[in-house]
Amino acid sequence: MFPVNVPNVLTVLRILLVPVLVVALLDETPNGDLWAAIVFAVASLTDLLDGYLARTRNAITTFGKLMDPIADKLLIIAALVALVSLGRVAAWVAMVIIAREFAVTALRMAATSQGVVISASFFGKLKTCFQIAMVMALILAGSVLWVDLLVYATVAVTVASGADYFFGLRRTLGARDRAGSSPGGSDPVGRTRPGAPSSSA
Repeated sequence: MFPVNVPNVLTVLRILLVPVLVVALLDETPNGDLWAAIVFAVASLTDLLDGYLARTRNAITTFGKLMDPIADKLLIIAALVALVSLGRVAAWVAMVIIAREFAVTALRMAATSQGVVISASFFGKLKTCFQIAMVMALILAGSVLWVDLLVYATVAVTVASGADYFFGLRRTLGARDRAGSSPGGSDPVGRTRPGAPSSSA
């Protein structure tokens, strides 16, 4: 059973909204796109709120650190798969974005096993904003020129953020190894502090 607090409840709510989003997109009902956009917007808002509340209320938990990034990725991946099935976005776009998410998740797990946390970078935050804007545009506007340009920009930022995360982790591990091997060195760079919040990538 996970610790019951507002941030964790919001994370669980975001996960529960994933199938609702898929049904709203795929079920050909009147105003289905509008409902899908509302569900996606609410789910995205919970992403902003749970992180803010966890930090400001000192409500960071192991469950939240594990499930918050998983919930984010489930939301984006489910939306992309549904949009591909509807023919609103090319399959290669979804594959690039999904592959990046799985690759970064694997890197996060590997880094965590070594006690390393990489802070959310500018590219990571920008990637999230672009992905949310892209999905909303594809739901509401479909395939028009400005949406196509937004899709290509999102792919570029997504790939760049993945590369930035990889090289950031490599630099941190290198700095930690150098600090650990130096005589009388201080605590290794990037070592996770007890209770430190997990970063979003």
